[in-house]
Amino acid sequence: MSNLNYKYYFFLSAFLVVLLFMLDVLIGSVAIPWNVTMDVFTCRPVENVTWKTILIDFRLPKAITALFAGVALSVSGLQMQTLFRNPLAGPYVLGVTSGASLGVALVLLVSSYSGYALLSGITGSIGVVGAAFAGGMLVLLLILWVSTKIQNNTTILILGLMFGQFTNAIVGVLQYFSNAQDLKGFIIWSMGSFGNVVWDEVAVLVPIVTIALIIAFVLSKQLNVLLLGESYAKSMGVNVAASRLKIIVSTGLLAASVTAFCGPIAFLGLAIPHLVRSAFNTADHRILTPATALWGAMFALLCDIVAQLPGTDETLPINAVTSIIGAPVVIWIIIKNRKY
Repeated sequence: MSNLNYKYYFFLSAFLVVLLFMLDVLIGSVAIPWNVTMDVFTCRPVENVTWKTILIDFRLPKAITALFAGVALSVSGLQMQTLFRNPLAGPYVLGVTSGASLGVALVLLVSSYSGYALLSGITGSIGVVGAAFAGGMLVLLLILWVSTKIQNNTTILILGLMFGQFTNAIVGVLQYFSNAQDLKGFIIWSMGSFGNVVWDEVAVLVPIVTIALIIAFVLSKQLNVLLLGESYAKSMGVNVAASRLKIIVSTGLLAASVTAFCGPIAFLGLAIPHLVRSAFNTADHRILTPATALWGAMFALLCDIVAQLPGTDETLPINAVTSIIGAPVVIWIIIKNRKY
């Protein structure tokens, strides 16, 4: 594909991101006229204060969260697939998502026991987010420590999966002994949502994702070399251990922050890199990384719009939508590109 075609694809992708972002703000269970929406965002007076509150305090942070979550998970999935040279790798392979789930489980499922009164005081939104982020970062630190001791990427991949299985087992035990009310709260969190993030949380999520994305963009050249194997990368003068450490840090921050604020979101990190590779027909990460970021944003915004079930008062869990759309995409891409 020529540079001109790449520019066209990028322009079209950016346009669709803007369009879907506007639709995500406009569409919801409460019908708000387009002209009122424009008045709100151009700081013109609006008679209906409720409409303004819905747009500013609910829909806008939700759309921003969906955009950044889509970008974060898709780019982290691309990095994992390249680092481990495995088309089925995603943000979850490091066990960060499982660690975040364990943190939330400790808060939501253990808080009902009288012996853990301390936990019962932090079961609000801040407590859940903090516990999720702490759990994810704890697993990330374990992976970082392992990466300094082990040089083989495949071994690190297996250990990451084992960390995830171990934490999932603990979560399973906590679920088994929890009461129905606490279990329901945990299950609802595990279904994922972009709509539970308030402005104070957006102010934390956006900088973390931005910093991790900058690291990912800087690593584009190293990722290109790693595609050809570690031996070739070393022969080209690349410090494989340092590059791997940076990739794991970037991926861990992206996955942990999104999981903490939105819950575990399925298939975004797995499906989008495949789709972008097929559409752009390139393995150059200087093109793949920004393209994956744009397409991840598009996919997340589209899923959030579908989850609203436009025209109804009902809302679907975001995980259900991403899985329904994402799974067929992965199946189609793998069948089309049998070399995977």
